[in-house]
Amino acid sequence: MYNKTFKYPDKAAYTFVIDALAKKGITYKEIAQITFNLQTKYLSGLTLAECETETQEVLHKRELLNNAMVALELDRLATEKQLSEPLQTIVANDAGVFGVDEGLALNMANIYGTIGVTNYGYVDKVKEGVIKQLDTDKSGVVNTFIDDLVGAIAAAVAAKIAHKYA
Repeated sequence: MYNKTFKYPDKAAYTFVIDALAKKGITYKEIAQITFNLQTKYLSGLTLAECETETQEVLHKRELLNNAMVALELDRLATEKQLSEPLQTIVANDAGVFGVDEGLALNMANIYGTIGVTNYGYVDKVKEGVIKQLDTDKSGVVNTFIDDLVGAIAAAVAAKIAHKYA
């Protein structure tokens, strides 16, 4: 580390991510609902309220926030056509062979181990709820990263809950 006096801005990072999600109309409750749908078939006593609490906790993890900030900022820059070519065209078209969006998502899902990764693969395949809305949005807003980000957060929360009851 070059600057010994640097203090990591955890609170600012959290605020950045929550505000960016809110601008897209996404709340932690919607992410918690995806998690609940993932885990309820395995944990009969699981409540949506517990998923909401666990989602809020996961959203404070620094590793997740770092990846989320990069993902959200890339979508914003692509929407504003601020990326250099050919990256602008690749991101704006959510090119299937790009894979960086899934790579960031896998980093987030992996916070709680392999179960997070397998959960993410499932969530990315079925694309339920707000994930599907983001993935199919044709309004001109770039959502290349955010749909994967939301799925990764839900997958990480599901993995955290699975570990809690293992």
